[in-house]
Amino acid sequence: MPIFAFAPPVSVSLESLDLKPIRQEWGEPKAARSVDGNPLRIAGTTYASGLGVHARFEMRVALNGRAERFTAKVGVDDEAERPGSVRFLVYADRQLLSDSGVKRSGEAATTFDVNLKGKKELRLIVEDAGDGVNYDHADWADAIIVGKAGAKFRTVTIPVEKGMPIASHKRGETEIHGARIVGATPGREFIYRIPASGTGELTYTAEGLPAGIGLDKRGVISGRIAEAGTYDVKLTVKGRRGTARRVLRLVAGKDKLALTPPMGWNSWNVWGLNLDADKIRAAADSFVKAGLANYGYRYVNIDDAWEADQRDANGLIWGNERFGDMKAITDYIHSQGLLAGLYSSPGPRTCGNYLGSYQHELQDAQQYAKWGFDYLKYDWCSYGGIAPDPDLAAMKKPYALMQQALASTDRDIFYSLCQYGMGDVWKWGREVGGNAWRTTGDVNDSWGSVSDIGFAEPDRKGQAGPGAWNDPDMLVVGVVGWGSPHPTKLTPNEQIAHMTMWSMAAAPLLAGCDLTALDDWTKDLLLNHEMIEIDQDPMGVPARRIYREGDREVWARPLYDGTMAVAMFNRGEETTEVKVDLKQLGFTGAQPVLDCWRRRGMGSKEELLARIPRHGAVMYRVGKGQAPF
Repeated sequence: MPIFAFAPPVSVSLESLDLKPIRQEWGEPKAARSVDGNPLRIAGTTYASGLGVHARFEMRVALNGRAERFTAKVGVDDEAERPGSVRFLVYADRQLLSDSGVKRSGEAATTFDVNLKGKKELRLIVEDAGDGVNYDHADWADAIIVGKAGAKFRTVTIPVEKGMPIASHKRGETEIHGARIVGATPGREFIYRIPASGTGELTYTAEGLPAGIGLDKRGVISGRIAEAGTYDVKLTVKGRRGTARRVLRLVAGKDKLALTPPMGWNSWNVWGLNLDADKIRAAADSFVKAGLANYGYRYVNIDDAWEADQRDANGLIWGNERFGDMKAITDYIHSQGLLAGLYSSPGPRTCGNYLGSYQHELQDAQQYAKWGFDYLKYDWCSYGGIAPDPDLAAMKKPYALMQQALASTDRDIFYSLCQYGMGDVWKWGREVGGNAWRTTGDVNDSWGSVSDIGFAEPDRKGQAGPGAWNDPDMLVVGVVGWGSPHPTKLTPNEQIAHMTMWSMAAAPLLAGCDLTALDDWTKDLLLNHEMIEIDQDPMGVPARRIYREGDREVWARPLYDGTMAVAMFNRGEETTEVKVDLKQLGFTGAQPVLDCWRRRGMGSKEELLARIPRHGAVMYRVGKGQAPF
């Protein structure tokens, strides 16, 4: 009688696979150790094998139908200095097979035992729990793939996702873009470059300008408005492919700055502290060469690292040797019809350990005005040493003080509060004279960071509106890097979702990338006419969340002409359908719909239905509009 020998199944530990293809937002995955290199330890239990990672984490393994099961014990590693919170997900062949739910520091491990029979690919994910990725040290302990006899498994490189189609900025026809309403103080310097694009040389006319300002052949309106009032200026721009017309409402009066969110650029997200005057001039040049100035981007903002080591004998602050004559820099920026921004801190030192404005607020404000700056970002930084455990009054104090100093100058200076959302600043930032206030800590070019910040914005409306805005931080599209430039780590669809959230939230659109290295894709994102129209809408009402169901989310915001902007998001890991009945938005009957990112009419609809890839978004303009001016 023949005797048959059966080969036993194989057990392959996760840590034995190639870890290089893994995608992880912070640190590096560690075999049999935590992400910080310590023994794997969950709720006091130590594990000899497994993988120590950090949210957001993704690993893909080719199974080729040879796997039987995946087993693991998962949780937050005890090494996290502060409470972390994560969510472990197991997918196979695009199907979610197991979900740990939210796991927090100190909780016992959750056991996974997942059937993989017949599956071709295993996908392991660790997400943050919607509260940021800080301290999200996660362990896949005792993680094993059990397979058929002789089975071999390998890690798969995560493919670069193709973005949803969006309209090209190279349309050719003559168009006017940007804000439809602009404010200024009579008697103060006013600079406004008409944001228009088109083929060939453009010619500009502006009917109804108030006394004191004029238009040059480049389309730059400048001067000093003589009298307070509201002026509806009729703009006409002619190009080779047509004529564009628009009414620009110019409001001259006290406290009329920032009637729409600021648009521009800030140096920090690409250059960090590695900054000099040449980079600023190159950025200003790129506003014109790359077309940003033609779409309403106005502010060229210098972040930290411009300051001299010491004040002079009179207590005045100056630029360091990398910047030299600060007035020459603002003159250069102004000569192109743009505005100039600067950075400081209410503390004695900035976040980069340069000179702050503490006890020199009035001197500094007067110096900024003398140099010709139009924007100030005022960053909390070392003020925490002055007020280590601040109550609400202490949080307000340094910002109110600098506002008074700025108001004493003869210059319109946009005032941006940067204190990371402490004390729910969106509820009181307007009271201390802020034109914008940061709602969170710094953004970075990861989906965890962008989604955590962006999806919280509808909950933070507070006092946001014309004159003062919630600021979820700069944009992280293009080449960024905080001193070590690299292409953004966001996928194309994540970038679309990022821009959609910021536009719907009526947030500042401050690019943070290397403007000299803009590719066409990034230009298509930044220069999308409809996205800018929604962000700059004169009503200035931030979006509200219509509903969230699992990973699907819908926002809406009313627009000045009676239409409504609607955004639909897929926060999940697989393509999904998102739908909203227009009755939920207050409409009766079918309504005309414009796909904003594609700049394409969709006919009349009674409902919106979109198939959206992972981490993607669509944005529509719905309804029959009639502009009031």
